[in-house]
Amino acid sequence: MKKRIAVLVSGGGTNLQALIDAENAGKIPHGEISLVISNNPNAYALERARLNGIPGAVISKKECGSQEAFEAQIQAVLERNGTDLIILAGFMCILSGKFTSRWPKRIINVHPSLIPSFCGEGFYGLRVHRAALDYGVKVTGATVHFVNEIPDGGEIIAQKAVYIEEGDTPEILQKRVMEQAEWILLPQAAEMVCASMEE
Repeated sequence: MKKRIAVLVSGGGTNLQALIDAENAGKIPHGEISLVISNNPNAYALERARLNGIPGAVISKKECGSQEAFEAQIQAVLERNGTDLIILAGFMCILSGKFTSRWPKRIINVHPSLIPSFCGEGFYGLRVHRAALDYGVKVTGATVHFVNEIPDGGEIIAQKAVYIEEGDTPEILQKRVMEQAEWILLPQAAEMVCASMEE
């Protein structure tokens, strides 16, 4: 019985696409993407889900009126879907400790640096790559980790290094980290966690 995966997204959904492609290629044999939730009704990720026959749901924090109501609605949709694993793939909302504690070792996130570098509150998207370049590091990468109440603070599942090259801008580096690390690690970690749930 495959584990049911819900992917939470806010934007274009390139990491979601990497997961869909990996599933289609048979690289996530123990899991299947059964739901995509976005906090942004205009997220292209929802279109990616639709094109692949995956049910999508929009849950807007603004419309819910509070963090608590927002998380309660997400929880209800996840329960209805029979979700086993939650993957945060560019989900631009911090989830509270109250929410994450209900899903111990069942929420994973991909972060575009080698944690503990350039992570935690305020470090997301291009800000992470800009910080790495400003600091002058020679190696960056991506980390997949379990999610707990501390932003980017959960146990690390997998990491992959990416070299910084001469002339890199935050945008160029972001693309390379996605292609060389995020899109490879995230499906691998999803399979690892789904497989471990069967043990």
